[in-house]
Amino acid sequence: MDDARFSAAVVAVTSAFGDPTRREIYLFAREGERGVTAAEVAEQFELHPNVARHHLDKLAAGGYLEVHVERGGAGAGRPSKRYRSAAGDVALEFPAPRDDLLVTLLGKALALIPPEQAEAMAEAVGEEYGRALAEHMSPGEGHRSFRNALHAVADALTAHGFAAHAEARGGSLAIISDHCPFGDTATQHPVICAVDRGMVRGMLAGLYDGDAIPTTTASRALGDDACVTSLA
Repeated sequence: MDDARFSAAVVAVTSAFGDPTRREIYLFAREGERGVTAAEVAEQFELHPNVARHHLDKLAAGGYLEVHVERGGAGAGRPSKRYRSAAGDVALEFPAPRDDLLVTLLGKALALIPPEQAEAMAEAVGEEYGRALAEHMSPGEGHRSFRNALHAVADALTAHGFAAHAEARGGSLAIISDHCPFGDTATQHPVICAVDRGMVRGMLAGLYDGDAIPTTTASRALGDDACVTSLA
């Protein structure tokens, strides 16, 4: 693992487990086969339910917990979400390194397609994957506020090796990615950057009830210091 990829991996793990309470919550969730609810975590750690849910959602966005919706009986009421360990006895590992050969072949395949068509295809693939991620992160739940959804998107991108965070920039909100998991392939074929823009679009479509349009305003592949996806 090179320095850049190692740094991104450290950011991903720190984002999920840097908070000591969150580490304890993760261990608590692993203890039982049924997992935990936000209410159970709030009671166990004497937290406000919204704070407990925030910690659980951050662990889910990183892929460390899976979210399952439990429907109630005949009575009305909001379905409860139960968070379970992603595996029975999961070991904490850095995100799996990209497969350099597959990424290289993807870049070469996109190079054979007219640029506009290749960009549209790459963004569509990213959007489909982003929607699937959002469904896993928030199954059966109502939409979040724009700001909360944006932070959840940044957490998910970090777990995928982008070392991302959300911040205000130029009068709007943006997602800043300090690392690119596509490596040199993105530099050789910048059109592949449309994949992560599509992921942002797809995740926001699943998490936020609004028309936020992501636009790439800076790219490491084009020589910028970071990749910036602005939201209009």
